[in-house]
Amino acid sequence: MPADRPTPGLDLAALLADRGAERYELHARHLNPQLPRMLRTIGFDRTYERARGPYFYDAEGNEYLDMLAGFGIFALGRHHPVVRAAVQQVMDLDLPDLTRFDCAPLPGLLAEQLLALAPGMDRVFFGNSGTEAVETALKFARYATGRRRILYCDHAFHGLTTGSLSVNGESGFRKGFDPLLPDTAIPLGDLAALERELKKGDVAGLIVEPIQGKGVHEAPPGWLRAAQDLLHAHKALLICDEVQTGVGRTGDFFAYQHEDGVRPDLVCAAKALSGGYIPIGATLGKGWIFEKVYSSMDRVLVHSASFGSNAQAMAAGLATLHVMREERVVENARRIGDLLRLRLAALMDKYELLADVRGRGLMIGIEFGRPRSLKLRTGWTALQAARKGLFAQMVVVPLLQRHRILTQVSGDHLEVIKLIPPLIITERDVDRFTEAFTEVMDDAHRGSGLMWDFGRTLVKQAVANR
Repeated sequence: MPADRPTPGLDLAALLADRGAERYELHARHLNPQLPRMLRTIGFDRTYERARGPYFYDAEGNEYLDMLAGFGIFALGRHHPVVRAAVQQVMDLDLPDLTRFDCAPLPGLLAEQLLALAPGMDRVFFGNSGTEAVETALKFARYATGRRRILYCDHAFHGLTTGSLSVNGESGFRKGFDPLLPDTAIPLGDLAALERELKKGDVAGLIVEPIQGKGVHEAPPGWLRAAQDLLHAHKALLICDEVQTGVGRTGDFFAYQHEDGVRPDLVCAAKALSGGYIPIGATLGKGWIFEKVYSSMDRVLVHSASFGSNAQAMAAGLATLHVMREERVVENARRIGDLLRLRLAALMDKYELLADVRGRGLMIGIEFGRPRSLKLRTGWTALQAARKGLFAQMVVVPLLQRHRILTQVSGDHLEVIKLIPPLIITERDVDRFTEAFTEVMDDAHRGSGLMWDFGRTLVKQAVANR
């Protein structure tokens, strides 16, 4: 096109106004066909028009409380003005980004700030996602130790690319994608199982979530430190996967920091570090590991990522850390998380279907269990026979439909709801959630009504899918 005729801009607002109503049909036709089907089945096929902080808004202006945060991405809520301004500013600077043959300042500055929050870590590799951060840690551990086997914990979730899938403890994700890497699962908290595997002499390291996202199970007190000591005695590495638990989620910057004396060899971070804008993954590690991987100029690009360290992601990461410092976000996660967990735990004596409330900071698991009374036990047994996890789904749906609160179960075949809201929620949001949850549990304990009618629908659906 001639220079005096500039390319016309893309009017995204007009495009969305014209085609936005087709969203579910477009997904069904061109993307994952099961997503719109699933959303319609459970009544989640809502149309959200905009979002700000911890809230969504529909076309009528109704406010929804987000207790999922995009599975942990939106620690600062959506569209935090400081992060948005930083991303806009870095684009306006016209930086010579990703030249490949220079040392841009923003990656170094973000690495410096991250390392200051993780004593004992010396260097950072920046990728584009949590699964890339895990892949990096697996490669670095194998190369640095000269060994090939990685241990992981039952029910872990470390990602879905081939390497990270090899250390994923959920069989439903692994099925049909074999052969994977030769790695071995051990029970979370089992030191004897760890020692048995280490004695074989071929273990490069153990990768572990300090609090497992699937089911919200925390490593027993003292186990992480003891595991670290065993690993180091056998010249193997401790890898902490903090993709979901890190960057303030549990009330410390990293969850492993809740236990004295734990100094991992490699740490994986992502999700919240993005500020909700630009995908980012970070693998922090001890200097000797990086120096072994990048041991000569011939190996300078032995591990890299095409978009890793891009200026927009680095700006978003720097802005995220700035907001966390200035707004005391980590402290808020600890204080509000303790309040929410205590408020929910206080309901356990009132509701026999409520089996446990656990977690740290704003990572909380609400588990349901078999009731004592015959009337409730009959309905519970029918749900369990059809498919485990249906009761938790029965709770999730009215929270959205009646109370406009978005939650979800913490994994397939689990009677656990996981709360991972933005870390900026307030006491007002805690009140809103606990009042809504109380109303839903009151309804569930009547043993009849709309909730149980929906439960019968879920049973029919589960039986039809067998």
